[in-house]
Amino acid sequence: MRHTSITPDLFIKNRKKLQQQLLPNSLVVFNANDMMPRNTDGTMPFVQNSDLFYLTGIDQEETILLLYPDALKQEWQEILFIKATDELLATWEGNKYSKAEAEAMSGIATIHFIGEFHKIFQLLMGLTEYVYLNTNEYPRAECIVESRDQRFIQWAQKQYPLHGYKRVAPLMQKLRAIKEETEINLIQQACNITEAGFRSILPIIRPQVMEYEIEAQLAYEFIRRGSNGFAYNPILASGSDSCILHYIKNNKPCPAGGLLLIDVGAAYGNYGADMTRVVPISGKFTPRQKQVYHAVLRIVQLAESILMPGISFTDYKNAVAVQVEKELLALKLIDRTDIKNQTKSQPAYRKYFMHGVSHHLGLSTHDLGDSYGMILSNMVLTVEPGIYIKAEGIGIRLENNVVIREHGVENLMKNIPIDPEEIETLMQ
Repeated sequence: MRHTSITPDLFIKNRKKLQQQLLPNSLVVFNANDMMPRNTDGTMPFVQNSDLFYLTGIDQEETILLLYPDALKQEWQEILFIKATDELLATWEGNKYSKAEAEAMSGIATIHFIGEFHKIFQLLMGLTEYVYLNTNEYPRAECIVESRDQRFIQWAQKQYPLHGYKRVAPLMQKLRAIKEETEINLIQQACNITEAGFRSILPIIRPQVMEYEIEAQLAYEFIRRGSNGFAYNPILASGSDSCILHYIKNNKPCPAGGLLLIDVGAAYGNYGADMTRVVPISGKFTPRQKQVYHAVLRIVQLAESILMPGISFTDYKNAVAVQVEKELLALKLIDRTDIKNQTKSQPAYRKYFMHGVSHHLGLSTHDLGDSYGMILSNMVLTVEPGIYIKAEGIGIRLENNVVIREHGVENLMKNIPIDPEEIETLMQ
C-alpha cells in the first residue's frame, strides 16, 4: 500500500449512511470492476469500482459487497466476498486479501470467498423484498463495454424475476457528493503532492523541451511521494494546443514565446486532485498573454467568492457567466452586438469559454454529485474557468480544488502558485 492506511471508520460510516436511505427489507449488491484485457495475455492496471471502494476500502478485483440491514441474523447484514488465494496465485501475483485483512480494512465482520456467493445470495433472495443494483449513471458516461454490474443485473433479473428491483446510483450520487473529513484530508494530500510536482517542473520548462519530459518529471514526483500516479490522463498542451480542451498526446516540443497549459492531478488513496496552471515557456508572459491570464484569474476569484452553502448551481453558473462576458468585452473578443444577437442556448461568451466552471471531485475526477440543485457544505468542487483564443494561440485555464464550508470556500490549492508574477519569478 502506497498511501497511509485509511481507518475502517470511514467505510463503516459510509455504509450506515447508505443503509438509512433504503426501503425496508432491502438487499444491496455492489460488484468490483472487471480486469480489462489488453493484447495477448496482458491486462490493464486494475481500477476499483469507486462505489465499492467508498463502502469497503477494498481495492481488489472479484469482490462483492452485500448489504441487508433488516436481515434476521446479524451476520447477514453486511457480507463481503473476496477472491480466494492459493500458492500458485501467490507465486504469480502475490498475496490477496486474507479474510482477517479484509475485515480489518473494511470493518465488515462476515467475510466469505467469492465461490460461496451464489449459495448465500440465493438464501438472502428468499427473504428480501427489494434489491438495489448498481449502474454507471453519470450524465456523460459512455458505457460501450459491458460491465460486471450490467452482466449481474441481467443474471439476477433472469434468475429472480419477481423481486422489486431498485437503482442504487441516485443514492450514491447524493451520498458521495458530501465528503467526510477523512476524504477531504486525502484530497488535500493529493493536492499537496500535485503542488510538489508543479514546483518541480518550473525550472525545466524552456523552449524545445518535450511535453512528455515534463510529464515524466511529474510522474516521478507523484509516485515517489506515495501517489497512485496520475488521477487522470495529464494534459501538457503547449503553444496553440493550449486551446484543445482534452489534449493528451503530450508529444511536441514547447515553442518559444508560447504558453504551456498544465492540467494534472495526483491520486492518493484513490482520491484525486485536479489542477490547471498556465506558464510562459520562455519564462515571461507577453503583455497580451498576461492580459488574458489576469482576466481568467479574476473569474476564478469571483467564482470562489460566491461559492457557499445555499446558493444553487444555476445561480452560481449564471454569476460566473456574467463575469466571463465582462472580461471578454474588455479583451475586445466580443462586443455589444454579439451580446445583442446571442441566444439563450448559445451565448456569445461560449465561443471563448466552452466548458463548465465546476465539477465534483473525489474518488473520480468527475465525481458523483448533483450539479443542478443546491451547493452544500463539504462538497468538494473544482473552479476552472478558461479563455481560449484560437486565432492568437492563447489558451488559459486556471483550476483550483475547493471545499464548501459554512461561510465560503477552503482552497485546497492555496499553496500552489497561481499569480503570474510569482510563476515568472519561480521560473527564473
